[in-house]
Amino acid sequence: MLVILLVTLFTSQKALSAYTDPHCIGGRDGIVHLFEWKWNDIAAECERFLGPYGFCAVQTSPANENRVVTNPNRPWWERYQPVSYNLQTRSGSEAEFRSMVQRCNNAGVRIYVDVVLNHMTGAGGNGHGTAGTYYDAGGLQFPGVPYGPTDFNDYSNCNTWDLNIHNYNNPEEVRNCRLVSLLDLRMEKDYVRQKAADFLNHLLDLGVAGFRVDAAKHMWPGDIIALFHKVKSVTWGGQPFVFQEVIDQGGEPIKAEEYFATGRVTNFKFGLELARVFRRQNAMKWLSNFGVGWGMWSSEKVVNFIDNHDNQRGHGGGGGVLTHWEPRPYKLATAFMLAHPYGMPRVMSSFEYNRANDYEGPPHNGDMSIKDVTLSGMSCNNGWSCEHRWRQIYNMVAFRNMARGTPIANWWSGADYQIAFSRGNKAFIAFNLEGYEINQMLQTGLPAGTYCDVISGNYENGQCTGSSVTVGGDGRANIRVCSSCDDPMVAIHVGAKVGSPAQRY
Repeated sequence: MLVILLVTLFTSQKALSAYTDPHCIGGRDGIVHLFEWKWNDIAAECERFLGPYGFCAVQTSPANENRVVTNPNRPWWERYQPVSYNLQTRSGSEAEFRSMVQRCNNAGVRIYVDVVLNHMTGAGGNGHGTAGTYYDAGGLQFPGVPYGPTDFNDYSNCNTWDLNIHNYNNPEEVRNCRLVSLLDLRMEKDYVRQKAADFLNHLLDLGVAGFRVDAAKHMWPGDIIALFHKVKSVTWGGQPFVFQEVIDQGGEPIKAEEYFATGRVTNFKFGLELARVFRRQNAMKWLSNFGVGWGMWSSEKVVNFIDNHDNQRGHGGGGGVLTHWEPRPYKLATAFMLAHPYGMPRVMSSFEYNRANDYEGPPHNGDMSIKDVTLSGMSCNNGWSCEHRWRQIYNMVAFRNMARGTPIANWWSGADYQIAFSRGNKAFIAFNLEGYEINQMLQTGLPAGTYCDVISGNYENGQCTGSSVTVGGDGRANIRVCSSCDDPMVAIHVGAKVGSPAQRY
């Protein structure tokens, strides 16, 4: 009986930790979603910026062949309508994808692919995908896989009049019927599972480290478990990192924790709560127990974000999230996410578009091919927003890396919207959204010395290009944080200490 109990406990513990290791290299942390970037541009960004600046991984857009949508003309969401599992999209060819993965791994940056396994294209019509593969959505024929009519859910297990989801309080309807008319795969079939697993295994053979599973909420957890039992290890050993799109903001019967056996979940609560705080709608001082204390899941089970490609457009959970169009609170919220040890953070890297037309795809040339990402210094051109290249964000990735493994300590709140805390003896940050400056002697937890404030500048050539903070032998420092400036925060860490080598990870 004792042996059985121990085996059960071991198995349960293994299941709880399954697919949660992000495989970060050399002390790096944090994901950046390079939304709709081309593979060649991602490879270059890994080598020139993401690797040296300490990012763990890139989330790519879907890598497999998709429907070519022309009304509206080439929207971003066409990438979420698979035609086959061939690796040919607007982002590039399989050869370019393979090269990108290799180059990024060599630069110390992992690749996580956004994978669409729940469905194929929208219902109706026929045509050719981005690799030229024919499909007939009306006849449920996708010869590029191949899938046929019996590989999709139908009236035998979806009871709505039009096969679409209407009632999110009915789990069977949510998981067996069509999400906005997208043809719902019958993942209970071993054949369908094997085809999906073959696709994932091919990506892993190319050196991919993990997957963001689109629309996981619309798949039965047991089917996802059975699917991933067919998926191999990453090439260097261990399970792939998996984070599943499960929109659980409370109020519905489907719960995020149903999906923990196959990895982490995307934490939609996180960005919504921080948006309220940094818009001064909920006191910042209550962040002292942020995370689990706010009704969220355990740290190793979440990928957190301020906004994503869906909800910055009002889709996929929607709500009043912060985006790069509100740069002041957005930078503050992102800095808090990166400073706080809870969960795995993901930074959004967007493109500009007419916000009245939220379907608009990435910056493109006259032939609708995606424009190159070009640079002017640290900024991107050609319509690419590149929030990950904002100093207040990339320097906080270094802050997070240098603080890894340390808890929050020395919490201070001077008013409803003034807080400060350290990460052990490695880093310290202060925020101010009151109408007057912070001017306080505070315990930083850091060793004595002069530190560069990485919000206002960098540590370069042994000097601070922005302001600095001097910490005394008792760990205390005079902390001054402006109130009306663009960036009302101060952040210091041991990797930007004057007289010591600069370090980002």
